[in-house]
Amino acid sequence: MNINDTYDVVVIGSGAAGLTTAITARKNGLSVIVLEKAPVFGGTTAFSGGVVWIPGNPHFEDRPEAQGGTKVDRAAVHEYMSHEAGNNYNAAFVDAYLDYGPEMLRFLEAQTEVKFTPSIYPDYHPEAPGGVQIGRSITAAAYDGRRLGKEFKRLRPPLKTITFMGMMFNSSNNDLKHFFNFTKSPVSAAYVAKRLGIHMTHLARYGRGVQLTSGNALAARLAKSAFDLGIEIVTDAPVQELTQQAGRITGVVASIGGKPRRISATLGVVLAAGGFARDLKRLKDHYPHVQEGGEHFTPVPEGNTGDGIALGEGAGGHMSQGLPNAAAWMPVSKVPYASGAIAFPHLVDRYKPGFIMVGPSGRRFVNESQSYHDVGAAMIQSCQGLGKTEAWLIADHRTIRKYGIGFVKPYPMPLSTHLRNGYLKRGKTLQDLARQIGVDPAALADEVATYNQGARQGEDRQFGRGTSGFNRYLGDEGHQPNPNVAPVEVGPFYALHIVMGDLGTFPGLVTDTRARVLDARNAPIPGLYAAGNDAASMMGGAYPGAGITIGPAMTFGYIAGLALAGRLPETTTNA
Repeated sequence: MNINDTYDVVVIGSGAAGLTTAITARKNGLSVIVLEKAPVFGGTTAFSGGVVWIPGNPHFEDRPEAQGGTKVDRAAVHEYMSHEAGNNYNAAFVDAYLDYGPEMLRFLEAQTEVKFTPSIYPDYHPEAPGGVQIGRSITAAAYDGRRLGKEFKRLRPPLKTITFMGMMFNSSNNDLKHFFNFTKSPVSAAYVAKRLGIHMTHLARYGRGVQLTSGNALAARLAKSAFDLGIEIVTDAPVQELTQQAGRITGVVASIGGKPRRISATLGVVLAAGGFARDLKRLKDHYPHVQEGGEHFTPVPEGNTGDGIALGEGAGGHMSQGLPNAAAWMPVSKVPYASGAIAFPHLVDRYKPGFIMVGPSGRRFVNESQSYHDVGAAMIQSCQGLGKTEAWLIADHRTIRKYGIGFVKPYPMPLSTHLRNGYLKRGKTLQDLARQIGVDPAALADEVATYNQGARQGEDRQFGRGTSGFNRYLGDEGHQPNPNVAPVEVGPFYALHIVMGDLGTFPGLVTDTRARVLDARNAPIPGLYAAGNDAASMMGGAYPGAGITIGPAMTFGYIAGLALAGRLPETTTNA
């Protein structure tokens, strides 16, 4: 490892925001180093779904309408963002996003290893003013991790609970469909056997799966692009302080090899360290359920302890205030392992017919097929004042064997291990199940009976489940008349304990549309930039669609790189 004493740009953090900044700056002629606190690179991005929300992205904008192309309607995007963000809507940031998001994608896909594929994700509220059913979200293309060469071992592995024996699934080639159908279809059985055989060979040779998808593929593609440009990504290198001279940020002091190392940045330092989802003090300050004593169990990397934000505050920056939500809420379950529990994010099961979610009262409180963020916000609200924040995901035997539940796989994978270790609860009757999970037996039985009255006709008469295009997208299209609704009636019955988690934090350092960190007077701090979760969310504490974290992270990382290289027009708004 050859580390110099001086670079044009020092980037703190190796997720999508930091690596996009580094690549952009280097492509524009600057010298760059990336400093990563963890022993692996990739940040939260490597754990993510790898989805990017960019209105006007070239995967839809540049395709003919007959082939599924859609043209961006800037007015509609503003209308949707205004509806979603409410009082925190900022037109200048939306304009910057619309100007530079598509440009960022074209730049990366034309000049680096980064590639995306179109996604048919609807906006999370497609029926809202300005919302759309398709065209704003794209997904990182799958990638062969072996292309990283010796650096592959430093890529953060995917979240353990969302793999199968370490195998990642590719949504673009029907991987999951074949695995769900392998006991019913000879074609699927042959596909699964071949896929498992290849995967086991990779495990034996490399110690992990090499067919990367989702955020792990995106992190790998960005890192390979950085390495190809000669950018050093230094891991195990926490930054301890920013250096200043005459009010300007001039570099950092980092711990490298266990020793302090001063590194100068002639043009600027970029904070992209992932937000504060693991900072217990900030959680108590910002998470209402934690303030009330409720549990919070996040799947984000352990290193996301707010270091970048703290460095920015120490240099005169300040955090955003007044956002309606402090994080992208994610209902999770706790999967037991010998080394300790690991979070399972509930991204798929809740949408399928035959599942309902109840709170401590034994009553439903939400449309279970809404986005994870919406369900999480409803869960926090429903448990307000109880001193705990929890729910139970309920299913009958027929449903759980067809779809699985949480970390529990569908038939023919056994349930016994999960029942023995307590991850999954089972009761012969609903009343029996209720007693096991500590809710009122009469209330749960009555709630299920009420739900079933409409569910037998494919209706959710309480919460309108299945009436949204987003609900239906993640349901079971083969189940009619409603892909999200089926009765809960064939015992035995099962329950999974749900607690609150998150995918990353929303409050961050206040910046302008050039990604410059602002001081208390809202003036730029010379030489200091922030992107990703270290910067305040441009979504205003809302969650309008799949990829609204990575999309802005990459876009404003790109803007920071251009600004540092002097390639950003002065006409760009500074609001």
